[in-house]
Parts: sequence; structure tokens; C-alpha cells
Amino acid sequence: AGPLGRRCVNLDALVERCTFPPVGSPLACAVSGGPDSVALLVLAAHAGCVVTAIHIDHGLRAGSAAEADVVAEAASRVGAAFRSERVVVEPGPNLEARARAARRAVLGDAATGHTADDQAETMLGNLLRGAGPDGLAAMREGPHHPILALRRSETHAVCASLGLRTVRDPSNDDPAHLRNRLRHEVLPLLADVAGRDPVPLLVRAAEHSRAAADELAARAAMIDPTHAAALAAAPPELARRAIRTWLRAQSLERHPPDAAAVDRVLAVARGEVVATEIGGGFRVARTGGRLRVELPTAGPDGGLRPSD
Repeated sequence: AGPLGRRCVNLDALVERCTFPPVGSPLACAVSGGPDSVALLVLAAHAGCVVTAIHIDHGLRAGSAAEADVVAEAASRVGAAFRSERVVVEPGPNLEARARAARRAVLGDAATGHTADDQAETMLGNLLRGAGPDGLAAMREGPHHPILALRRSETHAVCASLGLRTVRDPSNDDPAHLRNRLRHEVLPLLADVAGRDPVPLLVRAAEHSRAAADELAARAAMIDPTHAAALAAAPPELARRAIRTWLRAQSLERHPPDAAAVDRVLAVARGEVVATEIGGGFRVARTGGRLRVELPTAGPDGGLRPSD
């Protein structure tokens, strides 16, 4: 048994449904102080991991620094190490996205407390953005998302039964954020229309999309994305996937190219054009039946220009 043993909730049973690394493995956990992340901390310690709780203070709301005390207290209860990091996010457009990027820069591959409810919200949000199989697959279970099979009600029960203090983030109720409207409006409406809890259905749909995405990825990996004839002869969806994977590997930030850029590269492979811009000063050109990415280079004025 872990450091908290069995009290009201069966921690052993919950851990069995999680995907924590083996006993004794070091594991950094992103812990905001909310019930999901605090439960992640508890369960990671109970699973026998050597846990470090990392708290990020964005300084975006009054009292945010005090939330670190809540995380430190929980970490002490379960015998985990603790550290708090401060990141600066300037006010302005896309605040939530910029805060998330700043948080990821500090946390790296730290485990997060996303649950099955978060998975359903992510899947729905990606569906509304017109995502394909990869987006509809949402998050993948594993050490980075170890409690993805648990429900939000279960993580809250873990904290309540152990008497752990948690933080309530008021931004989770702000309807300006799509995820909040999905959580508070769309999912309850779907439950009413379907007459059942839609979360397990959406999670299952994400699993099916993940299987389809993995099969497509395996087949696309057999295509040489620099071989114009091979791309032109392949089924379009496989050709697009091969191009996307290739171009993403060329990006320093590993961002996938947009669909329009992928289609333009496919047009180069088909011989419809000899070259195309793909953004950021990069372009793809065809020579002797082969595609190549032309990288930006420094121009005479110190700026960037595409390579010749």
C-alpha cells in the first residue's frame, strides 16, 4: 500500500486503472492545486512512484501565489518532493493559449491530471474544429496522462475522503472559453438528449479514432515523402499523412503544417507546380522527381529569405 493506505476510497482499485510507470520510477506531476491534479499526486505516490509535484504560478489572478501552499501541503502529506515555478504571461490576446505554452515550457513531459471527462471535452472541441482521426483521438493514455481512465467525480472523491485542501479556479466557469461551454452546456445537453452519460461514449469514439489514426500512420510510414511519384500514386489521405509527418520533422517547434500547405506540397509531387511556400519562409521544391525542403537563410540585410 502507498503512503495514505485505504481510507473511504479504494486507492488500490483506482491505481489499477491508471497508467503510472513502474514502482520506484521518478515522476514529475503538474499540480495546480485543483482536485484532479491533487488526486494525481495522491495516486502517483500510492502507485509507488518517486514523485515531484510542480506548481506553476502564472500570476494572473489575486492570491495565485498562495495556491502553491495548497500543493506543498498535499505533497508533504504523500511524501512527495515539491517545487513552485513562476512564469510571466503578459496581458493581451490569446492569453489562455500563451499561458498554456508558458506552462508547457516549464513542465515538459510532466504527468497531468486529465480525466475521462477532459478526454470527452477534448474530443468534442477537436470535432468542432474539423479535426481528422488524430484530433478525434484526443489524448493518449500513458505516463503523461496516467489518470485518463478515471472520472472527475472519482478524483474529487479522493481529495474529499482524505481531507485534502484544493483550489477552485474561477476561470473554469468563464463561458469565454470553449472548453467551459462544452463542460457546462453541451455535455449536459447531450446527456439529456441521449438519456445517458455521453462521456463513456465519447471516450470510446476517441479510442476508435486512435486505432484508425495509428493504422493510417503505419501505412503512411511506408511511403517515402521525398519521392514525388510515390506520393502521387498513394491514396491521397496516406500521401497527406506522409507529407505532414515529414514537414513536422523539419519544423524546429514540431508543429504540424496546415491542411492547405499539405495539399500544395501534394500538388508539387503530382507535377502541377514545381515549388510551393509552406510558411515561415520555408518552401518545398521538386527536382529530378524528388522533393526537398528549402530552409530560410540569412539575407544581405540580416533578415531571412528562402534558400536557393
